[in-house]
Amino acid sequence: MKKSRLGFRTAAALAVAALGLAACSSTGGAQDSGDSGGGGNVADTPKFTVAMITHASAGDTFFDIIRKGADAAAAKDNIEYQYSNNDNAAQQATLIQNAVDAKVDAIAVSMPNASALTGALANAQAAGIPVVGFNAGFNDWKANGLIGYFGQDETIAGTAAGERLASEGAKKVLCVIQTQGQVQLEDRCKGVATGMGTAGSVENIYVNGVDASAVQTTLTAKLQQDSTIDHVITLGAPIALIGVQSITEAGSAAKLVTFDTNAELVQAVQDGTVLWAVDQQPYLQGYEAIDALWLYLNNANTIGGGQPTLTGPAFIDSSNIDVVAEYAKAGTR
Repeated sequence: MKKSRLGFRTAAALAVAALGLAACSSTGGAQDSGDSGGGGNVADTPKFTVAMITHASAGDTFFDIIRKGADAAAAKDNIEYQYSNNDNAAQQATLIQNAVDAKVDAIAVSMPNASALTGALANAQAAGIPVVGFNAGFNDWKANGLIGYFGQDETIAGTAAGERLASEGAKKVLCVIQTQGQVQLEDRCKGVATGMGTAGSVENIYVNGVDASAVQTTLTAKLQQDSTIDHVITLGAPIALIGVQSITEAGSAAKLVTFDTNAELVQAVQDGTVLWAVDQQPYLQGYEAIDALWLYLNNANTIGGGQPTLTGPAFIDSSNIDVVAEYAKAGTR
């Protein structure tokens, strides 16, 4: 396997090996075993059960990549992990409580709306169940008693994106937020504005990320209304791909960049319809969330020394997209 030569702007990157990968997809609220059962050496340690609970909406391809990483770690570590997801914060809290009631050995959780999860997480702590955070919850994991966190600092990531936009001559940037109330998304757009500084302006627009048609209609109308928008930045790959269509439909000259990737987004960078993407390495987030819990359950080891383990940001663009595309074919980027 070739080594990626992606340049990270922040501390990141624990090396991982992909063992026994199995394809998977998100299904809203449903539980299934994430143990890939693939080949390779399996840890000679007790078999523990881990619940992975995310805020992903049904069909979220970004979280498919996270699950690929979790699959690989579970196969290596002799872990049985149960995946569930709900994009409603109250329902996600219920899923956490269900895991506590089932007396799982550990929990991995994403926390875009941490205040709604506080009670369930406190119950996990009271039951002696270790919890790690990943992907969302950078500002809240410590306060909720989690033993580690794997993801990116969204403010740092947004600032890096804003700085790059400014260096590329952006003057009017439209930042597209696909879900209201998710702190990490708001932080990205705030960071973009910080990074842009006095070079230009950033305007936020809210869209309904689970309704592709509505997203396209809203973005198209905005671009038709304001021809001064020269760059659109989206916060997820599916929204970026819709944004490409909206720019075409509106007859806009705006350029599009995004946070996060999936296989289709990688192709869009290759063909130039998306200039670049900010990558937070979802595969690594899923892998390390499971692997960190295995280390804790078997040796009381923790990763990060009380600090978050950053998995990004890095930029994916024309200079490295061919390397990334190789891994995207396997569903790991």
